[in-house]
Amino acid sequence: MSGKRILYGINGLVAGFGALFSLTLTVLGTYPSQNTNPTSLGFADQGLLGRVFDYFTYFTQWSNILVAIVMLMLFARPDRDSFWFRVFRLDSVLMIVVTGIIYNVVLAATANNQGLEVWTNFFLHILTPTLTFVVWLIAGPRGWISWRIIAASLILPIIWLVFALVRGAFIGAYPYGFLDVATYGYGTVLTNVAGIVVFAIVLCLVFWGIDALIARLTRRTQMADA
Repeated sequence: MSGKRILYGINGLVAGFGALFSLTLTVLGTYPSQNTNPTSLGFADQGLLGRVFDYFTYFTQWSNILVAIVMLMLFARPDRDSFWFRVFRLDSVLMIVVTGIIYNVVLAATANNQGLEVWTNFFLHILTPTLTFVVWLIAGPRGWISWRIIAASLILPIIWLVFALVRGAFIGAYPYGFLDVATYGYGTVLTNVAGIVVFAIVLCLVFWGIDALIARLTRRTQMADA
């Protein structure tokens, strides 16, 4: 088994474990700080169905689950390749890095993690984002980023943003404060959203540059060894 395949597998298992660990605490009702109040289904007491639905509204969960799926698919078949798989590979890196940066820079100061939440938070917002980026640096795959891939990679995050805003308009609750239209109004929230989209595009361009640099250095090393 190749070293790259082992890295893909470890990355997928870590992301999957963090997401499942968080879901388990949500199902058991021991994850109060992550509950949206009221829930999208109108359960005032945050019942099981409401808690689970809320769990799947967070960008954090979308990004961690996507990383788990993509990395385990690469582990199962490292030569897997298609336009949309390249898109989701970039999405997995982009979304989890955005998750890590926004949480640690914007949200961590007001977080109220308790008990086992401290460990799920570590997996979801620190370990998986860091590990995913490092594995991408080491194992790629290389040469998969282009303008078309970058454009398509914005589709999934934008779908989440639209979902969160539309859902919030109906229930008056939002998964993150910077999307809270009820408090800040659409002007401020749309400015925040535009800033995040621009930040995501810049990150993609940075990834593209890093990818090209690594590929160039690898070719030079291989030519020198030949």
